[in-house]
Amino acid sequence: MSIQLPDRADTAIIGAGLAGLSCARRLVAAGQTVAVIEASDGAGGRVRTDVVDGFRLDRGFQVLLMAYPEVQRSLSVPALDMQMFDPGAVVWSGGQGFPIGDPFRDPSVLIETVKSPVLPLADKLRILRLRWKVGRGEARRLFGKPEQTTSDRLQSLGFSDEAVTQFLGPLFAGIQLDPDLQTSSRMFDTIFRCLSQGDSGVPSLGMGQISDQLAAGLPENAVILNERAIAATATEVTTASGRVVAENVVVATEGPAAAQLLDIADPGSHSVSCVWFSADMPPTTSRAIVLDGRNEGPARNVAVMSNVASAYAPAGRHLIAAACPGTIADDLETSVTAQLTAWFGPQVADWTCLRVDRIAHGQPIQTPPLRPRQSVRRPDGRWVCGDHRDTGSIQGAMFSGRRTAEAILGLPRSVAEVGL
Repeated sequence: MSIQLPDRADTAIIGAGLAGLSCARRLVAAGQTVAVIEASDGAGGRVRTDVVDGFRLDRGFQVLLMAYPEVQRSLSVPALDMQMFDPGAVVWSGGQGFPIGDPFRDPSVLIETVKSPVLPLADKLRILRLRWKVGRGEARRLFGKPEQTTSDRLQSLGFSDEAVTQFLGPLFAGIQLDPDLQTSSRMFDTIFRCLSQGDSGVPSLGMGQISDQLAAGLPENAVILNERAIAATATEVTTASGRVVAENVVVATEGPAAAQLLDIADPGSHSVSCVWFSADMPPTTSRAIVLDGRNEGPARNVAVMSNVASAYAPAGRHLIAAACPGTIADDLETSVTAQLTAWFGPQVADWTCLRVDRIAHGQPIQTPPLRPRQSVRRPDGRWVCGDHRDTGSIQGAMFSGRRTAEAILGLPRSVAEVGL
């Protein structure tokens, strides 16, 4: 059943992604009426989950870092029933997997990790030193450090080419959607800190539970779906079927759409794809992310989602996600199948491709200089939020939405503390 566009609201928000929903929740908590106008058929933006043949497919391979401050502040984590990946990763090279664990959180992997032939011992010690350096003090201090690209940062820290190719390169290519590692070193340090200090996982019923929880905190009929905004002023949103008059108008879309509506610079986009397979047997029993030890792709990260969260697949079946950062090529099913056949052998021939997600805008480009906490108010009075205004992450999107709401409410800046 479609929801009628209201004539007016205290605040009209264009976009029901994480930023728009977070903004709306904060405003509603303060007593405002909101109208969240969403062009697609569901809330969540890039963070949604679809059920396909009994499998739960997120919109691309995604994980939630539990060390994100906004996760702890704005979500009911117990209600998400988080299912965690094992810390560290498995590096797949030469037809076999080599675990690289985190002895700080699982001491039982210490000997195996030290003996692993994947990384030279000197690089393992450099990882420990980096963990100590980025973990000191408050996270916000990392944004005041000298800035370079992630690639240059790894080189300056002394990591070998082998360490970058086999481990750090594919790991951060998947997280930052940036195979060339040109993202700001400040983002790299911040994400490395989060990985070191907290678990990573998925809600038991899919990443879409995050969006569903945020939307559930809004009044009935506050989110209007299948309604595309075609113009916005400081006090009015026009759609194909009508208009909403409001005291405040917030553009909470992804970067390219915000650029069109607000006539601002497009932040640029990192693309990403994910090839989803079903299988009778898992290629590995590991609950860790499997990295492409050659760092050639197209798949840089592979995860057996059913090993981590059993509800992602029907009973007796398994779900494999092959994440391909930096590409939306047409032939991904063929090329990824060939790559994984080289990894796991002839069993891959029996897998079924459930879907290929091609996401042109997976994250905003955030090369140096990184500019978090960009102004949320345009000179003409319109408001704007999204991960492209803070950091390209779930944390950045949720924090941007909240701090925009708090600016609309006139709260002191100290209340909207610096986010990652």
